[in-house]
Amino acid sequence: MTVESLKNVDNVKAQMRKGILEYCILSILSRGDSYAPQIISELKEADMIVVEGTLYPLLTRQKNQGLLSYRWEESPQGPPRKYYMITDRGREVLDELDGVWNEMVAQIRVIRYGKQIQEL
Repeated sequence: MTVESLKNVDNVKAQMRKGILEYCILSILSRGDSYAPQIISELKEADMIVVEGTLYPLLTRQKNQGLLSYRWEESPQGPPRKYYMITDRGREVLDELDGVWNEMVAQIRVIRYGKQIQEL
């Protein structure tokens, strides 16, 4: 593989991750309230590398869309923490995104492997 090909693959991977991060955030918060460093840690554990500079704008956008809310909690170490939680609207959107994700995976399988794989 050429250097140019590798750069292209890396770019596609980055774009795919960027497009799915909002879904991942809602998924994480659907399991329980969390603060940004915990969310980043969980994304990193799943090899969805993300930095604070990427996460905070997404959290703000989702909050402004009514998908998330937050509360401040005292921290045993340092300043208070902002805990994010998914709203009822956020759960509805997550349910819709689950369906869209499953559809897309099925569509990609058909495109990648042909019609016969759809039954798997």
